[in-house]
Amino acid sequence: MEHIPPIRSVMTPFALTVDINEPVRVAEDMMIDHEVRHLAVTDAGQLVGALSDRDIAFMSNGPEEDLRDRMRVRDVCSLDVYSVDRDEPLDHVLTQMAERHIGSTIVVESGKIIGVFTATDACRSFAEFLRGSS
Repeated sequence: MEHIPPIRSVMTPFALTVDINEPVRVAEDMMIDHEVRHLAVTDAGQLVGALSDRDIAFMSNGPEEDLRDRMRVRDVCSLDVYSVDRDEPLDHVLTQMAERHIGSTIVVESGKIIGVFTATDACRSFAEFLRGSS
């Protein structure tokens, strides 16, 4: 690849956010309603973590259905969030995601959340690359 694109060119813009103090049920409903698997987690408007549908699935493997209403996002989200600037080269992001075994990264500009880049976005980008190199 002659030119490695920045993450902003392949991210999904306008990442959805959920407050860290919301019930897990609220986050799960957002994911279902918007057909997404990842949410940026905020506290007072600042990025503090990430939540995936997998986090919720692991949390809810217990016998009590109402866990989603009683537990808060802070109880199940990852506070070790991987975020990158919108100009970060795509190859660097992909390498970091693979090394960290994570399915998404939050994209920021001047500290403001502007998008998300997921494994699905990576697959879509790779397919486009392959079609272009034929």
